[in-house]
Amino acid sequence: MRSIPFGVPRLDSIIGGGAPPGNVLLLAGESGAGAREFLYTSVTMNALSKADEDLFDLHYGTLAETASPPPEIHYISFTSGETHLRREMLYTMDDEMVDAALDTIEFHDLSPEYFQLSSIPREWYLGEPTKLEDLGDRQNRESVLSALGSTLSEHAPGNLVVVDSLTDLVASRSEDMTWADITMVMKGLEKASHQWGGLILVLVSTEALSDRELGILKGATDGTLMFSWETGGSKRARTMVVQEFRGVLSQLESENIVQFETEISESGLDVSDVRKIR
Repeated sequence: MRSIPFGVPRLDSIIGGGAPPGNVLLLAGESGAGAREFLYTSVTMNALSKADEDLFDLHYGTLAETASPPPEIHYISFTSGETHLRREMLYTMDDEMVDAALDTIEFHDLSPEYFQLSSIPREWYLGEPTKLEDLGDRQNRESVLSALGSTLSEHAPGNLVVVDSLTDLVASRSEDMTWADITMVMKGLEKASHQWGGLILVLVSTEALSDRELGILKGATDGTLMFSWETGGSKRARTMVVQEFRGVLSQLESENIVQFETEISESGLDVSDVRKIR
Protein backbone atom coordinates (compact mmCIF):
# COMPACT_ATOMS: atom_id res chain seq x y z
CA MET A 1 0.00 0.00 0.00
CA ARG A 2 1.47 3.35 -1.03
CA SER A 3 1.44 6.19 1.49
CA ILE A 4 0.49 9.85 1.16
CA PRO A 5 3.25 12.12 2.50
CA PHE A 6 2.37 14.48 5.31
CA GLY A 7 4.90 16.90 3.88
CA VAL A 8 6.77 17.04 7.21
CA PRO A 9 10.17 15.62 6.18
CA ARG A 10 11.49 13.99 9.33
CA LEU A 11 8.10 12.60 10.38
CA ASP A 12 7.58 11.06 6.94
CA SER A 13 11.03 9.47 7.04
CA ILE A 14 10.35 7.90 10.46
CA ILE A 15 6.98 6.36 9.49
CA GLY A 16 8.01 5.06 6.09
CA GLY A 17 6.87 7.83 3.77
CA GLY A 18 3.61 9.17 5.15
CA ALA A 19 0.05 8.20 6.04
CA PRO A 20 -1.81 5.14 4.75
CA PRO A 21 -4.55 6.25 2.32
CA GLY A 22 -8.16 6.20 3.42
CA ASN A 23 -7.77 8.01 6.73
CA VAL A 24 -9.30 10.98 8.55
CA LEU A 25 -6.76 12.54 10.89
CA LEU A 26 -7.57 15.02 13.65
CA LEU A 27 -4.99 17.78 14.19
CA ALA A 28 -5.84 18.92 17.73
CA GLY A 29 -3.86 21.38 19.75
CA GLU A 30 -3.36 24.46 21.84
CA SER A 31 -3.12 27.86 20.17
CA GLY A 32 0.22 28.30 18.41
CA ALA A 33 1.47 24.83 19.34
CA GLY A 34 1.86 23.71 15.73
CA ALA A 35 -1.40 22.13 14.55
CA ARG A 36 -2.20 24.89 12.05
CA GLU A 37 1.42 25.05 10.89
CA PHE A 38 1.35 21.28 10.32
CA LEU A 39 -1.73 21.75 8.12
CA TYR A 40 -0.11 24.59 6.12
CA THR A 41 3.06 22.55 5.67
CA SER A 42 1.15 19.49 4.43
CA VAL A 43 -0.78 21.30 1.72
CA THR A 44 2.22 23.39 0.63
CA MET A 45 4.71 20.53 0.39
CA ASN A 46 2.31 18.22 -1.43
CA ALA A 47 1.44 21.01 -3.88
CA LEU A 48 5.09 21.94 -4.31
CA SER A 49 5.97 18.36 -5.31
CA LYS A 50 4.01 19.01 -8.50
CA ALA A 51 4.45 22.75 -8.93
CA ASP A 52 8.23 23.11 -8.51
CA GLU A 53 10.44 20.05 -8.14
CA ASP A 54 13.57 22.10 -7.39
CA LEU A 55 11.93 23.95 -4.49
CA PHE A 56 10.43 20.70 -3.24
CA ASP A 57 13.83 19.03 -3.25
CA LEU A 58 15.37 22.03 -1.46
CA HIS A 59 12.81 22.24 1.35
CA TYR A 60 11.65 18.62 1.66
CA GLY A 61 14.17 16.32 0.04
CA THR A 62 13.53 12.95 -1.57
CA LEU A 63 10.23 11.11 -1.24
CA ALA A 64 10.27 7.58 0.13
CA GLU A 65 9.89 4.87 -2.48
CA THR A 66 6.50 3.93 -1.05
CA ALA A 67 5.18 7.53 -0.98
CA SER A 68 3.08 9.23 -3.67
CA PRO A 69 1.73 12.78 -3.42
CA PRO A 70 -2.03 12.94 -4.13
CA PRO A 71 -3.29 14.07 -7.55
CA GLU A 72 -5.09 17.09 -6.06
CA ILE A 73 -4.90 19.20 -2.90
CA HIS A 74 -8.07 20.86 -1.57
CA TYR A 75 -8.33 23.40 1.23
CA ILE A 76 -11.78 23.86 2.82
CA SER A 77 -12.38 26.88 5.07
CA PHE A 78 -15.57 27.97 6.83
CA THR A 79 -14.56 31.56 7.50
CA SER A 80 -11.70 32.57 5.19
CA GLY A 81 -11.08 32.99 1.47
CA GLU A 82 -7.95 32.30 -0.56
CA THR A 83 -6.48 35.80 -0.11
CA HIS A 84 -6.58 35.59 3.68
CA LEU A 85 -5.23 32.03 3.77
CA ARG A 86 -2.39 32.94 1.43
CA ARG A 87 -1.36 35.75 3.78
CA GLU A 88 -1.48 33.40 6.77
CA MET A 89 0.63 30.79 4.98
CA LEU A 90 3.21 33.45 4.07
CA TYR A 91 3.60 34.18 7.79
CA THR A 92 4.65 30.56 8.29
CA MET A 93 6.72 29.65 5.23
CA ASP A 94 9.05 31.01 2.59
CA ASP A 95 7.32 33.35 0.10
CA GLU A 96 8.70 31.55 -2.94
CA MET A 97 7.39 28.21 -1.67
CA VAL A 98 3.91 29.50 -1.00
CA ASP A 99 3.63 31.40 -4.29
CA ALA A 100 4.64 28.32 -6.26
CA ALA A 101 2.34 25.99 -4.32
CA LEU A 102 -0.82 28.12 -4.41
CA ASP A 103 -1.50 27.46 -8.09
CA THR A 104 -1.82 23.75 -7.28
CA ILE A 105 -4.06 24.14 -4.22
CA GLU A 106 -7.81 24.48 -4.79
CA PHE A 107 -9.54 26.56 -2.13
CA HIS A 108 -13.19 26.13 -1.13
CA ASP A 109 -14.67 29.05 0.81
CA LEU A 110 -17.81 27.97 2.69
CA SER A 111 -18.25 31.29 4.49
CA PRO A 112 -21.53 32.12 2.63
CA GLU A 113 -23.11 28.95 4.04
CA TYR A 114 -21.44 29.40 7.44
CA PHE A 115 -22.56 33.01 7.99
CA GLN A 116 -25.89 32.97 6.15
CA LEU A 117 -28.10 32.57 9.24
CA SER A 118 -26.07 34.90 11.43
CA SER A 119 -26.48 38.63 11.96
CA ILE A 120 -23.14 39.31 10.25
CA PRO A 121 -23.55 41.84 7.39
CA ARG A 122 -23.26 40.25 3.98
CA GLU A 123 -20.49 42.62 2.88
CA TRP A 124 -18.27 41.33 5.69
CA TYR A 125 -17.96 37.88 4.16
CA LEU A 126 -18.96 38.43 0.52
CA GLY A 127 -17.68 41.94 0.00
CA GLU A 128 -21.03 43.27 -1.18
CA PRO A 129 -24.23 44.52 0.52
CA THR A 130 -27.42 42.50 0.66
CA LYS A 131 -29.84 43.08 -2.22
CA LEU A 132 -33.55 42.37 -2.21
CA GLU A 133 -33.20 39.49 -4.66
CA ASP A 134 -30.55 37.91 -2.40
CA LEU A 135 -33.02 37.32 0.42
CA GLY A 136 -34.69 34.43 -1.39
CA ASP A 137 -31.34 32.87 -2.27
CA ARG A 138 -30.30 33.13 1.36
CA GLN A 139 -33.24 31.01 2.46
CA ASN A 140 -32.65 28.44 -0.28
CA ARG A 141 -28.90 28.06 0.26
CA GLU A 142 -27.80 24.69 1.68
CA SER A 143 -26.56 24.41 5.26
CA VAL A 144 -22.86 24.56 6.03
CA LEU A 145 -22.76 20.84 6.94
CA SER A 146 -24.50 19.96 3.70
CA ALA A 147 -22.07 22.17 1.74
CA LEU A 148 -19.16 20.48 3.52
CA GLY A 149 -20.50 17.05 2.62
CA SER A 150 -21.01 17.99 -1.02
CA THR A 151 -17.50 19.43 -1.31
CA LEU A 152 -15.92 16.36 0.28
CA SER A 153 -17.93 13.92 -1.85
CA GLU A 154 -16.76 15.67 -4.99
CA HIS A 155 -13.11 16.27 -4.16
CA ALA A 156 -11.93 13.95 -1.38
CA PRO A 157 -11.65 10.59 -3.26
CA GLY A 158 -7.96 9.87 -3.79
CA ASN A 159 -6.85 13.37 -2.79
CA LEU A 160 -5.51 15.37 0.15
CA VAL A 161 -8.21 17.54 1.76
CA VAL A 162 -7.80 19.78 4.79
CA VAL A 163 -10.71 21.18 6.81
CA ASP A 164 -10.08 24.50 8.57
CA SER A 165 -11.50 24.22 11.09
CA LEU A 166 -13.85 22.11 13.16
CA THR A 167 -13.51 24.76 15.87
CA ASP A 168 -15.66 27.08 13.74
CA LEU A 169 -18.48 24.53 13.68
CA VAL A 170 -18.20 23.86 17.41
CA ALA A 171 -18.39 27.59 18.12
CA SER A 172 -21.56 28.05 16.05
CA ARG A 173 -23.66 25.24 17.54
CA SER A 174 -27.37 26.04 17.54
CA GLU A 175 -30.76 24.45 16.98
CA ASP A 176 -29.89 24.26 13.29
CA MET A 177 -26.50 22.62 13.90
CA THR A 178 -26.11 20.66 17.12
CA TRP A 179 -23.12 18.85 18.57
CA ALA A 180 -24.77 15.58 17.55
CA ASP A 181 -24.93 16.83 13.93
CA ILE A 182 -21.21 17.66 13.95
CA THR A 183 -20.14 14.32 15.39
CA MET A 184 -22.42 12.43 12.98
CA VAL A 185 -20.75 14.16 10.04
CA MET A 186 -17.33 13.17 11.40
CA LYS A 187 -18.36 9.54 11.85
CA GLY A 188 -19.82 9.46 8.36
CA LEU A 189 -16.66 11.04 6.99
CA GLU A 190 -14.52 8.37 8.62
CA LYS A 191 -16.59 5.62 6.98
CA ALA A 192 -16.54 7.28 3.55
CA SER A 193 -12.79 7.99 3.67
CA HIS A 194 -12.01 4.28 3.76
CA GLN A 195 -13.63 3.96 0.34
CA TRP A 196 -12.21 7.22 -1.04
CA GLY A 197 -8.61 6.27 -0.37
CA GLY A 198 -7.24 9.79 0.12
CA LEU A 199 -6.17 11.66 3.25
CA ILE A 200 -8.32 14.16 5.18
CA LEU A 201 -6.80 16.43 7.82
CA VAL A 202 -9.25 18.12 10.20
CA LEU A 203 -8.05 20.99 12.39
CA VAL A 204 -9.53 21.67 15.84
CA SER A 205 -8.53 23.67 18.92
CA THR A 206 -8.45 21.69 22.15
CA GLU A 207 -9.21 24.90 24.05
CA ALA A 208 -12.68 25.02 22.46
CA LEU A 209 -13.66 21.52 23.59
CA SER A 210 -14.36 19.71 26.81
CA ASP A 211 -12.41 16.51 27.52
CA ARG A 212 -15.54 14.51 26.70
CA GLU A 213 -16.08 16.30 23.39
CA LEU A 214 -12.45 15.81 22.40
CA GLY A 215 -12.74 12.14 23.25
CA ILE A 216 -15.80 11.79 21.02
CA LEU A 217 -13.95 13.41 18.10
CA LYS A 218 -10.98 11.11 18.62
CA GLY A 219 -13.33 8.15 18.45
CA ALA A 220 -14.91 9.47 15.26
CA THR A 221 -11.60 9.70 13.37
CA ASP A 222 -8.86 7.26 12.41
CA GLY A 223 -6.12 9.02 14.31
CA THR A 224 -5.13 12.10 16.26
CA LEU A 225 -2.04 14.28 16.35
CA MET A 226 -1.98 16.24 19.62
CA PHE A 227 -0.01 19.50 19.66
CA SER A 228 0.86 21.24 22.92
CA TRP A 229 3.30 23.57 24.61
CA GLU A 230 5.78 22.14 27.09
CA THR A 231 7.70 24.34 29.49
CA GLY A 232 11.08 23.39 30.89
CA GLY A 233 12.87 26.00 32.94
CA SER A 234 12.84 29.28 31.00
CA LYS A 235 12.11 27.67 27.62
CA ARG A 236 8.92 26.60 25.85
CA ALA A 237 8.85 23.83 23.27
CA ARG A 238 6.20 22.71 20.82
CA THR A 239 5.47 19.00 21.16
CA MET A 240 3.46 16.52 19.09
CA VAL A 241 2.10 13.12 20.10
CA VAL A 242 0.56 10.59 17.72
CA GLN A 243 -2.55 8.92 19.13
CA GLU A 244 -4.58 5.97 17.78
CA PHE A 245 -3.43 6.12 14.18
CA ARG A 246 -3.65 2.78 12.43
CA GLY A 247 -0.66 1.96 10.26
CA VAL A 248 1.45 4.66 11.92
CA LEU A 249 1.26 4.31 15.70
CA SER A 250 2.50 0.71 15.55
CA GLN A 251 5.65 1.87 13.74
CA LEU A 252 6.34 4.50 16.40
CA GLU A 253 5.73 2.03 19.23
CA SER A 254 8.19 -0.41 17.67
CA GLU A 255 10.80 2.37 17.83
CA ASN A 256 9.74 3.30 21.39
CA ILE A 257 8.93 6.84 20.22
CA VAL A 258 6.56 8.59 22.61
CA GLN A 259 6.78 12.25 21.62
CA PHE A 260 8.10 14.61 18.98
CA GLU A 261 9.51 18.06 19.53
CA THR A 262 8.74 20.32 16.58
CA GLU A 263 10.04 23.58 15.20
CA ILE A 264 8.80 26.08 12.63
CA SER A 265 11.14 27.48 9.98
CA GLU A 266 10.80 28.96 6.50
CA SER A 267 10.17 25.40 5.25
CA GLY A 268 7.18 25.04 7.58
CA LEU A 269 6.84 22.67 10.52
CA ASP A 270 9.28 19.82 11.04
CA VAL A 271 10.43 17.48 13.78
CA SER A 272 13.45 18.79 15.68
CA ASP A 273 13.85 15.98 18.21
CA VAL A 274 12.37 12.59 19.10
CA ARG A 275 11.74 11.41 22.64
CA LYS A 276 11.96 7.68 23.26
CA ILE A 277 11.29 5.38 26.18
CA ARG A 278 14.64 4.79 27.86
